[in-house]
Amino acid sequence: MKKTLSVTYWVAAIFLMALVLMSLGYRFGESVFIGTLFLPGALAVKYIFPKIPVKGRKKSIRDMIFVTLGIIATEMLLFMSAHIAISAIREGVGNIFGWPELPDLLINPIFIAIMLAALAVGNYYFGQWLDLKYPSKPGPITFLSDRKSISLDMDEILFVESNDSVTTVVATEERRFRNKTPISQWESILGWRFIRIHRSFLVNRDAIGSVDSDAVHVGDIELPISRKYKDSLRQLEMNTSNTARR
Repeated sequence: MKKTLSVTYWVAAIFLMALVLMSLGYRFGESVFIGTLFLPGALAVKYIFPKIPVKGRKKSIRDMIFVTLGIIATEMLLFMSAHIAISAIREGVGNIFGWPELPDLLINPIFIAIMLAALAVGNYYFGQWLDLKYPSKPGPITFLSDRKSISLDMDEILFVESNDSVTTVVATEERRFRNKTPISQWESILGWRFIRIHRSFLVNRDAIGSVDSDAVHVGDIELPISRKYKDSLRQLEMNTSNTARR
């Protein structure tokens, strides 16, 4: 069911993009064809951005800008190629000067960036809803720690701590594993079962013992809550209280 609904999301997204493109003068079939060309960029945003290393704010921002420009440039080339193919079929190869011009929106980097971001963000929240609606038992998480392969069940991971370019996976039985995967990528890997409480901490929801105004308690360990994530922690605390009353 989850896979079917995930595919349905992308089909619906392409259909909506086709409606937008029809307003630019394309026929429905042509609009659907061009709409599918947004998918490579949207998937690149979804899977590449979380893998950008957080080695410093300036470097991270620079890397994100370069990746964004690369994705947009690639999308522009795809749109140009598609427009040429459509024009050649519609007007005839020999009538090059009679071809319609490529719509300005399809070479507008701001428009392309907004469309790709909307698709990627929509897919992210739809995926979160699917995980809550159709929960499945997660498989073991495998990663490298000091050149050794480590495999842990998600329930064994208490929290993930980031310290510059190194992250530490803290597990049950006081186990700690050093890893170089950015915490933003860990957030994507672990999904909704873990909650971000600080730029340096990602915590297993089930491992949280109590929540104070500025700290989360995981066993005997106290982890700070940053101002940015207080609202999400407050919501978690309310949900926990409601569950306890029931």
